[in-house]
Amino acid sequence: MYQDKYVFAQLMSLINRHEFSKCVDRYEGNYRVRSFTCWHQFLSMSFGQLTNRESLRDLTTCLNAHQSKLYHMGLSNGVKRSTLAEANESRDWRIYADFAQVLISQARKLHFDDTTGIELDNVVYALDASTIELCLDVFWWAKFRKHKAAVKLHTLLDVKCEIPCFIHITEGLVHDVNVLDVLEFEAGAFYVMDRGYTDWERLYKLHQSGAFFVIRAKKNVKIQRIYSHPVDKSTGLKCDQTIRFSGAKTAKLYPEKLRRVKYYDEVHQVNYVYLTNHFEAPALQIAILYLNRWKVELFFKWVKQHLRIKRFWGESPNAVKTQIWIAVCTFVLMAIWRQKLKSLQSLNEILQIASVSVFDKTPVNQLFMKIESKNPEGGIHNQLNIFDL
Repeated sequence: MYQDKYVFAQLMSLINRHEFSKCVDRYEGNYRVRSFTCWHQFLSMSFGQLTNRESLRDLTTCLNAHQSKLYHMGLSNGVKRSTLAEANESRDWRIYADFAQVLISQARKLHFDDTTGIELDNVVYALDASTIELCLDVFWWAKFRKHKAAVKLHTLLDVKCEIPCFIHITEGLVHDVNVLDVLEFEAGAFYVMDRGYTDWERLYKLHQSGAFFVIRAKKNVKIQRIYSHPVDKSTGLKCDQTIRFSGAKTAKLYPEKLRRVKYYDEVHQVNYVYLTNHFEAPALQIAILYLNRWKVELFFKWVKQHLRIKRFWGESPNAVKTQIWIAVCTFVLMAIWRQKLKSLQSLNEILQIASVSVFDKTPVNQLFMKIESKNPEGGIHNQLNIFDL
């Protein structure tokens, strides 16, 4: 199947071109385009993500240095920097945002049978935001501080498969909690958030949609205890209470009862207090749910280290969003490959291998196979020990 195909072409062969074309047609991405189509734009930008290119000039120079191989990679002609820059500026970023959702849906199905430490059948999402600082003189539209610009990635991560299901890109000034106005809540799902999302009017709308939330309580919240449930204190639980708000304004914004779970982290010697609208799950599971919120923090750290989203290859909002969404597509595509091949390599290792192998013709199922080298028992070791006296 993959004989005599470049690794890059093998990786891209997993993409459903029909679904990609539907996303392009939805926003007329190829309207009046002669040769450099949205598919060519996607391939070029994905190549830049996989090979860690620093700029559009760096990207096009690398591609054009392998002119004879471009046809077999899906790029029939050389790529001009001006052509790629114009495509990033003018073609609707929503093409790649919609296609990312196609890949995300495919990836989540592959992780359907994965197990986590959460003993609940509900879908669990972790919600958080991360800021990418920019130069104010260049990205003047991305308002953040007096002398700095920034964009903010509001991300909803599926805890089970550790894949982002929703990303909302805004200016850095937009507060995290505003994303609750954009999200469409899934009935029966858990949304795990930190204290920055404390807005009881918005959280009450989430409750009315049939979804559940777990959020850390602020220290100054005024509550009235209605009932205390028994807990096993040897697990770190301190209390499990049914409460309601006693503050006049808060009680009006959220008139229903809530559940308050207090947990002591013995490792860090910190007490955590969680509030949730779910009353049936064991109290310890509520604490475990919040612990899984850190997966979205790890996701932000990972993508900033391994994908090109901290230095942008265009200055307009459309170019920035296009680059971010194609980076997400690349991340999810590699996650799909890892799952389909049942590879023991980490996603970081797979990306590192792919970055130096795009022009090889090794089958990907061999390329991403983890081989552990071991010294044979009783072998002769000629390595000198410099610590022997």
